[in-house]
Amino acid sequence: MVRILIVDDATFIRNMVKKSLLPTDFEVVGEAANGGEGIRLFNELKPDIITMDITMRGMDGLTALQEILKSNPEAKVIMLSSLGEEGLIKKAISLGAIDFITKPFKPERLINAIRAIV
Repeated sequence: MVRILIVDDATFIRNMVKKSLLPTDFEVVGEAANGGEGIRLFNELKPDIITMDITMRGMDGLTALQEILKSNPEAKVIMLSSLGEEGLIKKAISLGAIDFITKPFKPERLINAIRAIV
């Protein structure tokens, strides 16, 4: 069972990610509304994959990505971003994100990204 942590400040996006994963054998083990909470849950829950929004209130996704990879360089993070954040997407990949998905996204895009990683 692939364990997923969802980090996004928008409840509707967290729900969309969860709904997208329902027909799979992936398990959502936690949800966080900002990067700081995401780091805490990553350390606590040890998920296989994290989906992380780039732009969030409080600690953003790029800062959280760096902190997570400092504590565990093997962490697998898929960044989610809105259209128009191409510069941030490139930065996320250069910092160590495995993949990125542009919001809004199709469920199969998320599922395929996760399957490509595990």
